[in-house]
Amino acid sequence: MPLLVVISTVIALFFAIHAVKNGQDRIWLYILFLFPILGSVVYFFAIYLSDIRATHVGYQFESKLRKALDPQRSLREAQKNYDLSPTVDAKLSLAKALVDSNRASEALPFYEEALTGIYQTAPDILLQYANALYEDKQFNKAKQQLDYLREKNPNYNSEEGHLLYTKILVALDDKQQANQEFDALIGYYPSLEAISYYLQTLINWNEIDQARAILQTIEQRLRHMPKHSKRINSQWIKEIEQSKQKLSRLN
Repeated sequence: MPLLVVISTVIALFFAIHAVKNGQDRIWLYILFLFPILGSVVYFFAIYLSDIRATHVGYQFESKLRKALDPQRSLREAQKNYDLSPTVDAKLSLAKALVDSNRASEALPFYEEALTGIYQTAPDILLQYANALYEDKQFNKAKQQLDYLREKNPNYNSEEGHLLYTKILVALDDKQQANQEFDALIGYYPSLEAISYYLQTLINWNEIDQARAILQTIEQRLRHMPKHSKRINSQWIKEIEQSKQKLSRLN
């Protein structure tokens, strides 16, 4: 019980400092210290969350919180909009919500309906369709769609599409071409996602020496990475650390 009191007091003090710095009404100080637990919860949702949601980190946090509290909300809203007006945008929104809910197979018909008429060769839709096929483990068909996208849209460039294509090659066990794509990809991909995935792939392929060389490249990049970039890449940094531990056990 004393530990709970200490923790709640520290949290209340943090929010009290935030309230003073940001010129909030002094009534919040009374609320926070008279009712530290309830007051902190109310302050977080009423004041603090609205302040941080404008930042990239805050937006990510709010999105994760909403998803945790109501994981089906986006899907329900997308389904409702589609039922009201089954436009191409509504189909795509519903398809994406289905993919995000691990129901990629149900999303495929909506993408196929959208890829007709003037949208038959639309690169953004083809890319989303290929991703849904990949999530549904239809790897050959996913590759065919990306090859078709390239054929019909030779000037279209997408970092996410390049990473997806590489993942498909890995899934198809095309190591030679996958390595070529990785070499090109990790040189320009803006986040650590691509190089983290490459490290995992090399370990799975039992290419231990190459994996260690890539890990050295990653660690050098991390040493020079600003704090805000590390926050943005926190998910991939965590995965890299897991891969590093796995690699150390293979000594």
